[in-house]
Parts: sequence; structure tokens; C-alpha cells
Amino acid sequence: MSVLPPDLPRLRTLVTYLRGELARTERTLAAAEEAEVQEAVRWPPREPLAWLIGRGIGTGRPAIRLHVGGCWDTGKRSVPATAEQVRHLLAEDVPACPHCRLDTVLGVLE
Repeated sequence: MSVLPPDLPRLRTLVTYLRGELARTERTLAAAEEAEVQEAVRWPPREPLAWLIGRGIGTGRPAIRLHVGGCWDTGKRSVPATAEQVRHLLAEDVPACPHCRLDTVLGVLE
């Protein structure tokens, strides 16, 4: 059983509509494929930051936690740091993240 209209004017209208939808879909597909190719050939590849300092929200935004760059538990207020900076903060009793264990990665045990 067909759900298509039996007369020529409505069939032509339907074909015109479907051609437009197909063209729009093909343009969207081409753009998505191009974006995927651009992402795959990005050079140089992005590397995670080596060390991060999690900052608080108080006055002066004090350091509240130290992370390895690829840690999943960093917050929006994390900023990049050097190994020397994080070693200094560890010595000042700023805690290392319990998930990425920056202190263990640096070879500094609390």
C-alpha cells in the first residue's frame, strides 16, 4: 500500500522538497567530514599541560589543590604551573590531588 499521492502535481512537489532536503543533508555531511579531517590533521597535536594549580575563590585566589596536567578532576579555576612552582606549593602544604597524585609523579611524598 502506497502512501504517496497519486497525482502528478503533488508528486512533483514532493520530489522538489525531497531534493532540497537531500542537498541540505549532503552539505551538512560534507561540513562534518571536513571538520573531522581538520581535527585529525591538526599539527602539532595538543598535549595536556604538565602541571596545574587549582585556585580557590577567596581573596587572592589561594592555591587549594595541585594536579598533573591530564587529571580529570581539575576545575575551571586551574592555571598552568611549572614543576618548581608545584614543588614549592607542596612544601607549603598545598595538597596534591588524590586522583592524579602529583606528589608521587614528582617524586615528592607528603
